[in-house]
Amino acid sequence: MAVAWPLRMLGFLQAYPEILVSIACFVLLLLFPRRHSVMPINWPVVGMLPAIIVHFHRLHDYLADLLLRVGCTMSFRGPWFLGMDMVLSCDPANVNHVLSGNFANYRKGVEFNEVFDILGDGLFNADAESWRIQRKLAHNYIGDRSFRSFVATATREKTEKGLMPVLLLKSEREEAAELQDLFMRLSFDVTCRMVFGVDPGCLSANLPAIPFAVAIDDAWEALLFRHAVPKSCWKILKRLNVGTENKLAKAWEVIDHFISQVISERREERRVANINADQKETSTPMMNDLLTSYIDNVVEEIQGKFEPHKFLRDNVLTFMIAGRDGFAICLSWFFWLLSKNPTAEEKILEELALHRSRENESMVFDAEEIGRMVYLHGAVCETLRLFPPVPYEEKTAVNPDVLPSGMKVEPGDKILFSVYAMGRMEEIWGKDCMEFNPGRWISEDGRPKHVPAYKFMVFNSGPRICPGRDIAVTQIKTVVAAVVWNFRVEVLDRQMVAPKNAVLLRMQNGMMVKLRRRDRGCCPQSI
Repeated sequence: MAVAWPLRMLGFLQAYPEILVSIACFVLLLLFPRRHSVMPINWPVVGMLPAIIVHFHRLHDYLADLLLRVGCTMSFRGPWFLGMDMVLSCDPANVNHVLSGNFANYRKGVEFNEVFDILGDGLFNADAESWRIQRKLAHNYIGDRSFRSFVATATREKTEKGLMPVLLLKSEREEAAELQDLFMRLSFDVTCRMVFGVDPGCLSANLPAIPFAVAIDDAWEALLFRHAVPKSCWKILKRLNVGTENKLAKAWEVIDHFISQVISERREERRVANINADQKETSTPMMNDLLTSYIDNVVEEIQGKFEPHKFLRDNVLTFMIAGRDGFAICLSWFFWLLSKNPTAEEKILEELALHRSRENESMVFDAEEIGRMVYLHGAVCETLRLFPPVPYEEKTAVNPDVLPSGMKVEPGDKILFSVYAMGRMEEIWGKDCMEFNPGRWISEDGRPKHVPAYKFMVFNSGPRICPGRDIAVTQIKTVVAAVVWNFRVEVLDRQMVAPKNAVLLRMQNGMMVKLRRRDRGCCPQSI
């Protein structure tokens, strides 16, 4: 019996010699990788996977180099039977066609919804009529002036009363700070207030562990793992309830418990408030967070179309995740880029000094001051161009189609757009596309320059473009202005800073910094 298995395997390989050749080539490629080679080889059985493994340490840059080498669009072939075949592209014409021109033919797809099942049927996962209904409701809410004012105030207050004291403490003690972690905590608190109307206090002097925040991190880690491996792999882990799937199941329980508790408490609060208002013949007090607004204005409207509790649960979780990560990721990369570009830092300081009101004695800037800062706006856009928080956008074809690049697409084919590669295209951004140049976002008349979303798709493009994109940019500018105005940020171990190989462009190892309090008695140029 001990000899039978090897003999059967040898007979199998003799019957299918292409598999033996593929395994031999695969092993040789791993032992003697040609790291300088960009073009992947489509091997029998394993497809182009060996090239991905060899270049995994720099996957985002490798795929960007590859797409720019082949003319912006190519067909990627994965291992047999693993469902990893897809069209890779960074062609703006293809982006415009898929996300706008032929929008109805491209959806998230069933497989995408399976991967991100914890988000339920919320706006992130929805397609077709469900998406249209939820999109309209979200637009009405996010477009409301009172909500925008509420978010701006929440961001400014948390920056001044949460982030600034922590940075001051680190500066006074001359302690190193992990800036990405602080920004994640800041964005978590601000987004919780925006979505739930509560501040969990994740960003405070003792940097506490908040179970809901930890659960979201654990869940997101599991979802990223699902997205990176063949479906069969994580399905097995889920069936056995081990590894990342076990962590996801526990996180899911914590998340659902927290959200259900907040929904129940808020619905009871609004019920009591309505009764009191009726008795006093006055209007119910207004609250601007998403959950309260949906309870007051949306629940009755969706009756018969969605189950109310599930609708609230899926949407608040979707907004929580969408609002939290992009905000913090952009802030982290901004200060890494600024540490490499002191001239840009000087220009931002000059602009801050120019537009700061003499009556403003706080550590933060108000919305009117922020709105006048064109160079700061360009610096934030430049950060998003080079380091988009979501570096890829995936779609699945419903019907046959031909892309503007000439690539044929069949029903069920997946298309993966590299937003990261698009930010490095010379055809869009010029020969200095790899440089940090906020001036490229300023027009000749001194106003912010508009770039079409299908070329700068950091907030998606077409009907699915992020409805809160301008709010997000304002939030980022608010935090950046406060930190730059009050502190000089010195990045430690700059060579250790690198993007994570995941569907979110977080820093692999975070970013350790030293903070030096600025002497506000000096002119900006001497700081």
